Amino acid sequence: MPAHEGYDAVIVGGGHNGLVAAAYLARAGRSVLVLERLANTGGAAVSTRPFAGVDARLSRYSYLVSLLPRKIVRDLGLAFRVRGRTVSSYTPVERNGRATGLLVGGGERRTREAFARLTGSDREYEAWQRFYALTGRVARSVFPTLTEPLPTREELRARIDDPEAWRMLFEEPVGAAVEEYFADDLVRGVVLTDALIGTFADAHDPSLRQNRCFLYHVIGGGTGAWDVPVGGMGALTDAIADAARRASAVIATGHEVLRIDTDGTSAEVAYRTADGEGTVAARHVLVNASPQELARLTGDTPPAPAEGAQLKVNMLLKRLPRLRDTSVDPREAFSGTFHISEGYEQLARAHAQAAAGDLPTAPPSEIYCHSLTDPGILGPEPAARGYQTLTLFGLHTPARLFEHDNDGVRAELLKSTLAQLDEHLAEPLADCLATDADGRPCIEAKTPLDLERDLRLPGGNIFHRDLAFPYAQEGTGRWGVETRHANVMLCGAGAVRGGGVSGVPGHNAAKAVLEEAPPQR
Repeated sequence: MPAHEGYDAVIVGGGHNGLVAAAYLARAGRSVLVLERLANTGGAAVSTRPFAGVDARLSRYSYLVSLLPRKIVRDLGLAFRVRGRTVSSYTPVERNGRATGLLVGGGERRTREAFARLTGSDREYEAWQRFYALTGRVARSVFPTLTEPLPTREELRARIDDPEAWRMLFEEPVGAAVEEYFADDLVRGVVLTDALIGTFADAHDPSLRQNRCFLYHVIGGGTGAWDVPVGGMGALTDAIADAARRASAVIATGHEVLRIDTDGTSAEVAYRTADGEGTVAARHVLVNASPQELARLTGDTPPAPAEGAQLKVNMLLKRLPRLRDTSVDPREAFSGTFHISEGYEQLARAHAQAAAGDLPTAPPSEIYCHSLTDPGILGPEPAARGYQTLTLFGLHTPARLFEHDNDGVRAELLKSTLAQLDEHLAEPLADCLATDADGRPCIEAKTPLDLERDLRLPGGNIFHRDLAFPYAQEGTGRWGVETRHANVMLCGAGAVRGGGVSGVPGHNAAKAVLEEAPPQR
């Protein structure tokens, strides 16, 4: 239970962003209370043992790290590490009746040879180098701004100082740039996937939501690299929670917030526990939840509904499956991002089918094996047996497709998604699945509606709403976390520069609070 009747800051939600805000505020000497509905902190950034009787601690929802600034790790003294992946991606394909694929990684010479073997020349590799040199320049310019006050559009444009990059990322649908740079369908698809993770859009969507998704996927750390969290994603949130507690923040789980009453200067937060209801006073309230939940708590008009568009599958295998493409070791192919049915035309066709209300006939997805890079997530017994984890993230499956029969559609989609993977394997994936203590295959799938139910993600949207470009727009405020209530901040993924496991909204909400004069004791 809360230790006091009032706090300088009450934080609604103990996900990683709320914990970051709590740690910063408590380290600055503010009294802080975190109220979390669930029995544990972490939100979507948690590690769990989902399979009965099996000692394997999987990143159940979010699973890779790119957008977390090292600044936050240093500032908070987090005992947390990531490991890079030597292979960026492998994409299998059949060409001219032959099983082959594109392996990106393992050194420049090897990658160049892989492009030439697939496409017949060096053209696509050289285009790849030019394209990602351009996005790298953008990343080095934009990433440091995420923990600064929001720049204006013109300030960000001047900072990037590259008219071609600005045009292709901020003004025209990213599909135009993909088609301008690349000719090979498979290469185009691999590039485009970063624009579609959790985002239901076509390459040429005039809204540019795919551009915003692409931008956040290529700027992380100033390099765009996606790293593996050592110990699983829960290791990060546990480290942040420890930092907050060390700084004297109070974290109360099993406390569901019901209402926020505020006059702009002081606030009262009503909550419910298994033992009853209570209230706590606060000078500031930071909401680590969706914009829709913020509106519900404050009695404001909610924004337009969000919609997620992904399938998340967790698996534990007895062994990695053999590939039809015998030129690649499965341990390399699955250590990076393993793309399935993600050619450029395949992605367009899947989007069109889903937009028409049908499940994609060839569902696109991408897979990676956490335990190859970080074997410590496996307990001694599964590790000794040679077990491996697989994480699959499916695209172009909007929440609307599951509304009439979530369980039935989930089963149908999982079957067809794994069938697409099996087309590139020399043995069925089902033969490689481990079994739990009850003899059931170690596989679980989560649809957008499952995420909405389990985590209260609106529509199962992993970003809480469409991502925004990282510059100031009307009503965004100085830090991108402000609301119409002067003492209420949005510190979740729905803030400007939110989305992904970054801690950026939590950092920025804390900075906005700390810019005000400290309370008088």
